[in-house]
Amino acid sequence: MLFYQHFFNNQYTKLNFFSFKLLHLVISTPMKKMHRLYFIVLSFLCVAMCGQPLQAQSDAEMMYDGYMEVYDSLMSSYYMQKYATGHVRHAGVDVLESFDQVADSVIVRRLQSIHTVMPLTYNSEVRAFIRMYLRIMANKLDVMLTLSEYYNPMFEDVLNRYGVPEELKYLPIIESALNPLATSRMGAAGLWQFMYSTGKLYGLEVNSVIDDRRDPHKSSDAAARYLRDLYSVFGDWQLAIAAYNCGPGNINKGIARSGGKSSFWEIYPNLPRETRGYIPAFVAAIYVMNFYRDHGLQPSAFEMPIHSDTVTLHQDVLMCYVEQATGVSMSELRSLNPQYRADYIPASSGAYTLCLPTTRMNTFISNIDSVYKWSSDSLSRKPIVVAAAKGGKVGKGKGDSSARYHVVKRGETLSSVARKYGTTVKALKKKNRIKGDRISVGQRIRVK
Repeated sequence: MLFYQHFFNNQYTKLNFFSFKLLHLVISTPMKKMHRLYFIVLSFLCVAMCGQPLQAQSDAEMMYDGYMEVYDSLMSSYYMQKYATGHVRHAGVDVLESFDQVADSVIVRRLQSIHTVMPLTYNSEVRAFIRMYLRIMANKLDVMLTLSEYYNPMFEDVLNRYGVPEELKYLPIIESALNPLATSRMGAAGLWQFMYSTGKLYGLEVNSVIDDRRDPHKSSDAAARYLRDLYSVFGDWQLAIAAYNCGPGNINKGIARSGGKSSFWEIYPNLPRETRGYIPAFVAAIYVMNFYRDHGLQPSAFEMPIHSDTVTLHQDVLMCYVEQATGVSMSELRSLNPQYRADYIPASSGAYTLCLPTTRMNTFISNIDSVYKWSSDSLSRKPIVVAAAKGGKVGKGKGDSSARYHVVKRGETLSSVARKYGTTVKALKKKNRIKGDRISVGQRIRVK
């Protein structure tokens, strides 16, 4: 989803803008009426042509730019900064030149060797996306394989639990580049790129404190149930996957416009442009993740301390005290628990889990009572309120005496401050012109 949006928000906008500028130039240029009419018709034809879909190779190239944008965001995460090397023993140009010499029959034979209940159709669109993925993997293979090693057991477990094909574990590769913090321009978030409404429909909590769409475990469970439900509607896995991308309503429209035809490639011309490339990209991802070695890609050694475990909490917890009790840095805690947006776990209101490195789990359990107490004391402490003075300084003066301010203490979040004063996070952000959800110790926030 992220990558196709990059294409539509840029390429088509630029083409149509150019066409309309040309039309404006023609209309404003003095000439005989017949000549002007002639050029107006040509200009409208130009506009119409620019609105048509580009060829599959161009779609793949544009997807590459969007993919790299999300990948760069992934590389700024804690584990990637600390452990990623990103070295592959083969030059990208050589990989592509070698791939261009591979016959279609070879790729077809390899795809047929993959045991799956889903048809892995091969055509020129799929080949274009395979080439695009090979271009990415030529430099990023270490990271993608390491992340797959971490997430695939989780994906496989939940997919098998709900009786859906295991090959669907490759969907997060094309959705998010395996980045749990990925967010699209349309607001889809997490490994599986759930929109807000769909996430809520499948039980994912989304608010200013928690975003379960970023929780690898909960979002994977929701994705498996959603895909299962889509298959029960369409009875075809390619259509179910396409519906996951664009919604079942668009698939039904495509079927209706195709005269009732009911396979992906039969309704292909009547699907949204984004979705037309989704199945080819999915087949290409499966191919590359299974046959990258056949194209000369050899990943170098890359290991991460990916062993982790979870514990269920029963009281509210502030992440800063987890850091204090376990020695696990805040950066690593955020990386392991991306669903908690404000470094605060409101466990008293429900069952919430904390993910920690396996080596630190016993330490946390030994100190859990202390973490609960420290968090409770910090959350229940009376807020510091000061009157606003002229010039924004604390003291006496003729400033707005009705305004009230709160000085942020260690462990406080916008959500906890809002609760103390009976207001909302949105109101605090607007009043203080705060972007994002983070506040710092000592910061003065106007609450009234």
